[in-house]
Amino acid sequence: MAGGDWEPMLLGIKPQTCRVCGKGLYRNVTLFRGGWSRCTVCDEFVHYSCLARGRFKFLKVRPRVCKACQAERERLGTTETAMLAVGS
Repeated sequence: MAGGDWEPMLLGIKPQTCRVCGKGLYRNVTLFRGGWSRCTVCDEFVHYSCLARGRFKFLKVRPRVCKACQAERERLGTTETAMLAVGS
């Protein structure tokens, strides 16, 4: 083969999945549908739509917390959720 063997030079791509919904975090799919963000509790990437809601439907809680971590906090009765501010 002309130019040598190029396959060892390919970078490994580790596919990411959303912790909440289990769907893939693909740039071509999620870019125009809100994108993704990192949860500050579990430190995992999740779809923007899988973040916990703030006071209004279109606002998300800050610091960013995914719906799974929010449900766990509510189940345990942690009072830290009251300290979270509502942001855009």
